[in-house]
Amino acid sequence: MKAFLRDLRWILPASLGLGALLSALPSRTGVPPLLAARTVDGGAWWIGWLAYSFLLLLGLSTLTSLWRWSGASRTLGLMLLLALFLRLGLGIALTYVLPVAGYPTDVQQAGYVFKDAFNRDVQAWDLARSTRPIWAAFDKSYSADQYGGLLALSALAYRYLSPDVHRPWLVILLSALTAAVGVALAWKATRQLWGESLAVPAAWIMALYPESLLLGSSQMREPFLVTFIAMIFWGVVDWQLNHNRRAWPWLAGGLAGLLLFSPGVAIYTILALGGWAWLRGEHRRLSWRVILIGGGALLVAFLLLWVGLTIGPIAGRSPLDALVSWLQYSAKWDTYLLERSSGMVQLIYADLPESLQLPFSTIYGLTQPVLPGVIFEPAAWPWKFINIVRALGWYAFIPFLMFSLISTYKHPEKFERRALILLWLAVWLWVIVSSLRAGGDQWDNPRYRSTFLLPQALLFAQAWIYWQRTRSPWLARILAIEGVFVLLFGEWYFARYVGPISYQLDFGILIGSILFVSGIILVGGWLWDWYRSRKRGKSSSRPSKKGSSNNGTA
Repeated sequence: MKAFLRDLRWILPASLGLGALLSALPSRTGVPPLLAARTVDGGAWWIGWLAYSFLLLLGLSTLTSLWRWSGASRTLGLMLLLALFLRLGLGIALTYVLPVAGYPTDVQQAGYVFKDAFNRDVQAWDLARSTRPIWAAFDKSYSADQYGGLLALSALAYRYLSPDVHRPWLVILLSALTAAVGVALAWKATRQLWGESLAVPAAWIMALYPESLLLGSSQMREPFLVTFIAMIFWGVVDWQLNHNRRAWPWLAGGLAGLLLFSPGVAIYTILALGGWAWLRGEHRRLSWRVILIGGGALLVAFLLLWVGLTIGPIAGRSPLDALVSWLQYSAKWDTYLLERSSGMVQLIYADLPESLQLPFSTIYGLTQPVLPGVIFEPAAWPWKFINIVRALGWYAFIPFLMFSLISTYKHPEKFERRALILLWLAVWLWVIVSSLRAGGDQWDNPRYRSTFLLPQALLFAQAWIYWQRTRSPWLARILAIEGVFVLLFGEWYFARYVGPISYQLDFGILIGSILFVSGIILVGGWLWDWYRSRKRGKSSSRPSKKGSSNNGTA
């Protein structure tokens, strides 16, 4: 209590001061026609000041308590500050930049990055201004949010904190604070499991991964989903290691959040983290309480997912049939949109049989945002900068996700090794399903796969620590393959967007060249390691000359 009162000496003035600044700044530079009919000009400064200050006071108090509870490390403190203020600052900056330097669409003229965020936020403000109850967000009358969780939270904030005017920064502030809470919980759980050496890189990924920064600076649900998964992960770790009853509120809160925001993610999280925890146990026994709670949560998640999916042509189908049909419709529709939006894809599809178009869009989605493409493709400067940073983040991240299979397989502890391998499979299955669901789209693919940022960060940290200890050449080989991909596709995109060159590779030859060179790197690396191991084996089995002489005289 004394520590909290001491912290309140700086939290209170910081919250009031920053709240006053946010309220004094205009939250948008222009209002497109769609929002002009829905908003009220002006707004009372003091209402905005109280609203922002209230959220900041609550959020900074929570983050400070988590920081002290997690050991009060200076490194963690810096992470939390950066996680919060980079997201909040980026969200505010984009509100001003996009209407001026973006494209002339309603979404960007209103200062929103994502169309989904724009539609959901508009409907949340409509609900907040209406006489309908907040739980109306969960019925089918609001199409912008399939499940209603973030729509309800946004409408709740607008109705009770900002009744006079639409202040979209309130939801951005909520998103940034929630993302920072996820960083603290990831640090706490990872440090408890594997120590601070692994917690540092995992938490830095959670705090600074570019896609997470962009999503956390927008009115999107992914930052909330990432933190709900972190809550469940900490609850599982605390219960498994300490059998602490205080783990149950974390588990319950994380599950409740996932069920309200995305039941599909709840199902996958329960299965993935449940399987991981079960494999880590030496005896692998589950109590009836765990089975009952886990089974009940899965059943509720399936029912909520079914209700959320049964719209349009899927209405009236069984839960499993509805899920399969929804995945098929979504993948085909997004593949169709991908083909319509890209002349390059149209040319490729013209030479591909229809049965290979969906697999192609899935593989194409794994590379999104394509690094050479975002460099050479013409775009407004904010989007070029955003896309290059997003691509650099993913292309720096993916080699460690691949290399993590080696680091997990080489783990010395049997129970930990099999649990980490399951986590690796779960992460890559999620990445592939996200790409299949998004149909190769350069925006939906990254945001879907970033939902499981915490498990990805754990694998990255494991791979990083293993490489530092062993200097395994396989990471360099994976990076070399990625370099070949970027170099050859760079030539292809340069010729497409900048100008003709003396010779441009045909797309089929381009793909074949990448596969051929990658095969040489992999097979050549394996043969080289095999040759060196045999050479070392022979030299170690050959007796030394000194030893032979001694044996002879003996």
